[in-house]
Amino acid sequence: MAKNKKKIALITGITGQDGSYLAEFLLNKGYKVYGVTRRTSTTNYDRFQHIADKIELLQADLMDQNSLTNAILQSKPDEVYNLAAQSFVPTSWSQPILTGEATALGVTRMLEAVKLVKPNTKFYQASSSEMFGKVQETPQNENTPFYPRSPYGVAKVYGHWITVNYRESYNMFAVSGILFNHESPRRGLEFVTRRISNSVAKIFLGKEKNLHLGNLDARRDWGFAGDYVEAMWLMLQQDKPEDFVIGTGIDHSVRDFVKLAFSVIDIKDWEKYIVTDKNLFRPAEVHILRADPSKAKKILGWSPKVGFEKLVETMVKADIEQERKHDRD
Repeated sequence: MAKNKKKIALITGITGQDGSYLAEFLLNKGYKVYGVTRRTSTTNYDRFQHIADKIELLQADLMDQNSLTNAILQSKPDEVYNLAAQSFVPTSWSQPILTGEATALGVTRMLEAVKLVKPNTKFYQASSSEMFGKVQETPQNENTPFYPRSPYGVAKVYGHWITVNYRESYNMFAVSGILFNHESPRRGLEFVTRRISNSVAKIFLGKEKNLHLGNLDARRDWGFAGDYVEAMWLMLQQDKPEDFVIGTGIDHSVRDFVKLAFSVIDIKDWEKYIVTDKNLFRPAEVHILRADPSKAKKILGWSPKVGFEKLVETMVKADIEQERKHDRD
């Protein structure tokens, strides 16, 4: 590749949390960035509004093979980051078929598009710690057996293994990043971490009285999404394609997250604000997920920069500011 030629990246799921951080990251690296968006009745470009004029958007859908093939034809990418999915675990119980179509078969369609149009493209698949589910060992590394406990987790296992299959069968540079929970102020409100930070902000401003939660004892390895997109990029800069577990190596309970969030607004007796909601419990619980990211540290030179306390503080303060901005608007 000529030195003056801009690298081209295509991101599916660019309207999501990870997609927006990755687009920012790649633009700063000098990439030409294409983003895949679905045709919907409402547009949701809030997360990358500040860089929207630097991104070229292509309409395509993980359900539609032809549109994905056309997206590869139009963008001719050096790197594809497949971040799009039906990614909310509770929704995967109410919409298991849709989750399978998008989160599992969508990966195959994307890989097919790359194989047919530009097989030398480097391909990143967003795998998930939810694949470990009912964990067989703690912490979890690249060799830990999968035991998914939701339709989402099952679909992600399919996406993971089909990526391995295309790598080994067609000699494609295709890798999966097994990312543990990663959060930010751009996280969707349906996710527990953002529901906590948003409700705490509203309690602080006198807009809400309670925080509805399910299982406070579930433990997760939480990091900052902005750190994790760098790991995605690093995986595609290696000489050989390999899968990596990405996480902090430290787990905390939902209770820890809640306690810390309330401490940001100087509330110590946080328990009195909590309402336990049975509807927010999972049919099959995943009790603990904790990464062993030693391979990523050794080979990629990657380690997280933002710690748990800073992450929670940033999210709560961002939600307070956003609520105040709503009031001003």
